[in-house]
Amino acid sequence: MSAEGRSGDLLTITLAHAANDLYQPFLAALLPVFIATMGLSKTEAGFLSLIRQLPSLAQPAMGHLADRLKLRSVLVAAPALTAAALSLAGVAPNYGILALFLLAGGVSSTAFHSVAPAIAGELAGSRNIGRGMGLWVFGGELGFTLGPLLIASVVDRFGVRATPWLMLFGILASAILFFRVRRLPQSSARQAASLPWKDALIQLRPVMLPLLGLSVTRAPVLSAISDYLPTFLKEGGASLLMAGASLTLYQGAAAVGVVVGGSLSDRVDRRLLLLISNLATPLLLAAFLASDGIGQLVALIFAGFMVVAHDPVALAVLQETATQNRALATSLYLALMFLIRSIATVAVGVIADQASLRSAYAVGAVIFLLGTPFLFLLPLKKR
Repeated sequence: MSAEGRSGDLLTITLAHAANDLYQPFLAALLPVFIATMGLSKTEAGFLSLIRQLPSLAQPAMGHLADRLKLRSVLVAAPALTAAALSLAGVAPNYGILALFLLAGGVSSTAFHSVAPAIAGELAGSRNIGRGMGLWVFGGELGFTLGPLLIASVVDRFGVRATPWLMLFGILASAILFFRVRRLPQSSARQAASLPWKDALIQLRPVMLPLLGLSVTRAPVLSAISDYLPTFLKEGGASLLMAGASLTLYQGAAAVGVVVGGSLSDRVDRRLLLLISNLATPLLLAAFLASDGIGQLVALIFAGFMVVAHDPVALAVLQETATQNRALATSLYLALMFLIRSIATVAVGVIADQASLRSAYAVGAVIFLLGTPFLFLLPLKKR
């Protein structure tokens, strides 16, 4: 395949990721509505995020299959299924039905994330894998950027009953994939070249353990912002539309950060980039808590730029390590990261119920900083 064809296909995967993840922040943006209409505590609200992420436990198994089987149909169907489930969540009549919609959306999104990132890494090529992972993560961040503003605008203008119409974007994305997917690789790796899963896990262990340590210490901050920022701002007097717009600005800065971080990681020391992210993010979060108005918004934007720049670098390190089992490597990492994030979301909700969301943010910033030593345990290949 020509370089132009590979770039076009990488763009297709990136836009499909954006369409799939457009619906992920709907829950965070609508939490103030659910809390008010269903009388939920913040702990109960946090469990909703855990339920949505629960299917990620199956992601390593799906990733292992993706290294060996033809899973184009999963790639095509996932955005439409995710869109349908998470759009219908807005009109769920009670907590149980809401949880079922979130679980269904989590299953389809997990399937998509098991197949697509390894294909994106393969399309990028070994010399530009950081850039490829940056574009892949950018697609997700673009979806997370537009999602809060979209759902908040629709609810503000038409009410929560209009949310099912938003599934049309995901259905359109699946239709485009249906016609474009013939150009994409059948699977993320040749079956004959894939290692048995036990051998692959042994190969991954030196890299995976430090990355998991970083994920655990980063999770409270990521959960506090991604899942509770609209609630935090609305409790401070902001409107639902303004709270959703603030989450959009944060995610927009994160989208820029992943592209810049991923591209830079192909040219400079990856550990240095991770170190900058780990030191700068807690300071910016402290500035966010200590300020208001424009100052608070500026701190939030810079925090978004810094905090997610970690993700494409981590994925690039994994794919460089497990060249024969890329889908398994990325799926295992993403599954554990999603699970850790979900548990952290519940923990943040508990702290918020016992003290305040502001306290949860402050505790998260301290824990984030404590993860820095894991960077120096990370074995990186010379490039």
